[in-house]
Amino acid sequence: MGPLRRALSASAHFAWDFLVGDTPEVILTTGVLVALAFALHTHRIAAVITLPLVGLCGLSIGVWRGSGHKRTGQP
Repeated sequence: MGPLRRALSASAHFAWDFLVGDTPEVILTTGVLVALAFALHTHRIAAVITLPLVGLCGLSIGVWRGSGHKRTGQP
């Protein structure tokens, strides 16, 4: 494997760990929020109501997962 390919691979692994890390719901929520913002840019009232609710749902999911309620079911 050449040095350029190794550098690209290391950069991709770093970007994945930095963006996704332990909480993939954060990057997923961010992507959904950006897509909704673009979709609702002409509907200001709908955007003002929808975007904070989607952000709050994403944050709630992250907190729920981080509090230990994972697949094992132990607190």
